[in-house]
Amino acid sequence: MAIPSPDFPLLVLIAGPYLSGTDGDPARIAANRARLEAAALPIYERGHLPLLGEWLALPIIHAAGGREPGDAVFHAYQYPVAERLLSRCDAVLRLPGESRGADLDVTRARARGLPVVHHVDELPLRARAVLVQEADR
Repeated sequence: MAIPSPDFPLLVLIAGPYLSGTDGDPARIAANRARLEAAALPIYERGHLPLLGEWLALPIIHAAGGREPGDAVFHAYQYPVAERLLSRCDAVLRLPGESRGADLDVTRARARGLPVVHHVDELPLRARAVLVQEADR
C-alpha cells in the first residue's frame, strides 16, 4: 500500500521480535530491542516520529510489579498497551523475525486500515526532512 506524503509527521510503530527467540536471556532481549531501536533514527530522518511499544509498556509493567520480561504482569499489560498505541499510530514498520506480538500488531493495524511497511524506505520522505538533510551537508 502506497502511503501518500503527508504534511505532518507520521507516528510509526516499529514492530518486530522483542522476547521471541530469546528464551528469556536478558542479553538476547537487549539485542532484539537494539535491532528495533536501530530503525528509529532512519524513520526520524524521513520526517516522522518512531515509537516502540516497549517504550510505553515497560514503565507501566514495572509500576504494576513486573519483575522480568515475559512474566504474568508483562503479559497482562504488553499487548493491551500495544493495542491502545495502535489506535494513535499512522503506520507500522514490521521488521523481520518471528514474533507473535509483532504479527498481532500487523493484524490490528491492517484491521484499522493502517499501512504496514517492511522497510523504512517505503515510508514517504517529507519535504521538510529533505530540506533539513540538505542543510546538514
